[in-house]
Amino acid sequence: MSRRSALLVDLDGTLTDNFVGIARSIRHALLALGAPAPADTALQSCVGPPLRATFAQLLATDEPAMIERAIALYRERYADLGWQENVVYDGVAAAVARLAGRGETLYLCTSKPAPYAEKIVAHFGLRPFLDGVYGADLAGALDDKAMLVAHIVAREDLDPGSCTMIGDRVHDVRAAHANGVRAIGVLWGYGSRGELAAADALVASPAAIAPALDALRAG
Repeated sequence: MSRRSALLVDLDGTLTDNFVGIARSIRHALLALGAPAPADTALQSCVGPPLRATFAQLLATDEPAMIERAIALYRERYADLGWQENVVYDGVAAAVARLAGRGETLYLCTSKPAPYAEKIVAHFGLRPFLDGVYGADLAGALDDKAMLVAHIVAREDLDPGSCTMIGDRVHDVRAAHANGVRAIGVLWGYGSRGELAAADALVASPAAIAPALDALRAG
């Protein structure tokens, strides 16, 4: 039996904008630890990367106990309020429905813990269009996006060369390419055109995903 193709789709900065919930939950953790809370502009780079890497940078530490304490404080707020402080980008629901409707297999591929990701896509009505939801676990397994992509490819018996990752940050592109998967960079999220320069295609709107995908396959 031939291996399958699929689209691996990022969450934060690609399907939804969760900056408010993430930023407020990070500040909640930092203030509880007596650490300075950066301004919004400084926290925008925190949307997408694994939370452990974010707190290591913000706290200037590699001490596991301190990082895990920060994550526990973050989740103290995020689990209750932060995940709801979210909005689906304009045009995303229609674009995802179009892709699913034409027979594409879609898997959510996010560095966010899977339990939160499941709640978000269900809350915003996106879950019916997804064939599966993959993310890190609460202990940090599969925090690394390249490892997560590899896990999905193996678990779902996918053909990497026939798959495409769709995301807004450079780590989405690098994770895809590390596994022989194409990457489409989206420009409405938190990654700049320069950050996403290595992507196989760039799109400026959700409606442009399907045509870009078709062009990559034709090429």
